[in-house]
Amino acid sequence: MASLLVDKRDVEFVLYEQFDILDLIKKPMFENFSKTEFDMVIDQALKFAENDLAPVNSDGDRTGARWEDGRVTVPPEFHKPLRLFAEQGWVSASDDPEFGGQGLPISVFTAVNEMFHAANTALNLYTGLVHGAGKLIELFGTDDQRKRYLDKLYTYQWAGTMCLTEPGAGSDLAHVSTKAVKTGDNRYRINGQKIFITAGDHDLTENIIHPVLARIEGDPPGVKGISIFIVPKFRVDEEGNMGGFNDVACAGIEHKMGIKGSATCQLSFGDNGDCLGELLGEPRQGIMIMFHMMNEERLNVGVQSLGLSSTSYLHALQYARERLQGAEISQKGRSTVLLPIIKHPDVRRSLIWMKSYIEGIRALNYYTALCIDRRNAETDGELKKAAGALVEFLTPVCKAYSSDMSWEICEQAIQVFGGYGYCGDYPVEQFARDSKITSLYEGTNGIQAIDLLQRKIGMSKGGVFKYLTGEIDRAVKDALAVKELAPLAGRVDDAKKNCMKAAEHLMKLMEDGRIQQAFANATPFLDIVGDTILGWMHLWQLTIAHEKFNKLCAEKKARTADEINMLIEENGDAAFYSGKIHSARFFINKILPVQEGKVKSVMIDDDSPVEIEDPAFGEITKK
Repeated sequence: MASLLVDKRDVEFVLYEQFDILDLIKKPMFENFSKTEFDMVIDQALKFAENDLAPVNSDGDRTGARWEDGRVTVPPEFHKPLRLFAEQGWVSASDDPEFGGQGLPISVFTAVNEMFHAANTALNLYTGLVHGAGKLIELFGTDDQRKRYLDKLYTYQWAGTMCLTEPGAGSDLAHVSTKAVKTGDNRYRINGQKIFITAGDHDLTENIIHPVLARIEGDPPGVKGISIFIVPKFRVDEEGNMGGFNDVACAGIEHKMGIKGSATCQLSFGDNGDCLGELLGEPRQGIMIMFHMMNEERLNVGVQSLGLSSTSYLHALQYARERLQGAEISQKGRSTVLLPIIKHPDVRRSLIWMKSYIEGIRALNYYTALCIDRRNAETDGELKKAAGALVEFLTPVCKAYSSDMSWEICEQAIQVFGGYGYCGDYPVEQFARDSKITSLYEGTNGIQAIDLLQRKIGMSKGGVFKYLTGEIDRAVKDALAVKELAPLAGRVDDAKKNCMKAAEHLMKLMEDGRIQQAFANATPFLDIVGDTILGWMHLWQLTIAHEKFNKLCAEKKARTADEINMLIEENGDAAFYSGKIHSARFFINKILPVQEGKVKSVMIDDDSPVEIEDPAFGEITKK
């Protein structure tokens, strides 16, 4: 029976047929793995997601995390699956075996993570930041810190968080006001507040380890003066044993639109003057260290968006096949026989629209994860550098484009359900509510767009962007060699050229000092880049699927239209490759051309957003 979480066959296609991740096992870092082991991991992850995570998703949404008398409780239904999560080793699946991890490639774990987010994103959020906190200590901590913290984090005996945001500061980390006063050796007394802390407090583990941004007394203002500290909820002695309470209190949790089972906390550090933290790394390295975790989390948000999109689509697809409504309309009039709504053209358009976006976004996120693996495992210095640069470039696109489209995909799924989709009796309304946060946290999508325009397009004097467009050129060249695919290759090539034209225009605005005008177009430009990359991914997939579908038809001697249709009905691979071909055709022919209009809009120098006077937006409301 097909999964309602992810299309496992497409996951395998992207990993093995499009990206050939088995090339990774030729590298010393991954030489102990095989396809059999990767397959086993994916199979077990999907089984766990379907059997243990998904069944408690709606229960967690209804119950929600709760804060009473200073204590945070997680939905009771989450406790057993999270114990299994730890016992099965998923928390540290992609971490270094030297520190208790399994060393799995990030690309393979990204597929696993998609399944977990599709099954129960609120629950999955409790474990993701544990890995992130542990990774910071693994990379930047002392041997003593690794010894005391890593084993308990990677086994989920202790939980972890990421504490950046403060009241009034939001995403502007330069205004972090949490203070650190040195008390001796590597210890500091911490005082301040943090908000919007995912899994900041709960009743799942005996201790919670908080990486906290703070400014050491006397250090300069701005981001250059920020350090980062390990601040446990309960103190940890030199042997790694848990001690007394460390004056870290939860002042409340947020009442949210979605991810209600996830405790989003307000934390107070040192209200009683008795909160101690350990410096992580060197003083004033806080932003550099934290952004290692932040960038990882931004890819994770892209995958979270993908998982919610995937399960929304698959539920809508199942419903469309089962729901009988309306009759066929032809030139001869209306039939009296009710049809499954999947037979109606507008529903079919909606379904293939969702399918094409999801398959493209899956490829985008998996490709970025693969670039991380190549950066980590490659022995050739130039290839390692190129992979790392692509990770930096693609991360804001993964986060922002995936999450923006996830909201639209979830909305389309609700539309397929009609009025029922708006009701809690069906899961798609929860998926939409859970999805919305992805465009907001880990840096709003507007911030991602500015980062792409301000920093990433100009990386290495535009060399990284040029390298990326060169990769698109390779896919175009391969498709042009196939007569039937040449028109589609031409459209992707046009989109690439349009994207480059928009980039040049916006860079010129910035060179001319018209920064505000350029930033007003940053979000539309990120959308253009996302469209272009998805066009590339679809063309790449189309070239593979077209060849394999034709080979299947030849092997099965399916030559006529009727014979080919019969083959698709009876052969799962033929149906899959046909689906890939249609998805790619639809995206390249029906969605990608809209990109040209977006580019034209960006290149028209109308500065209305910058020039409009504040009172002209509307009458000022007096408080």
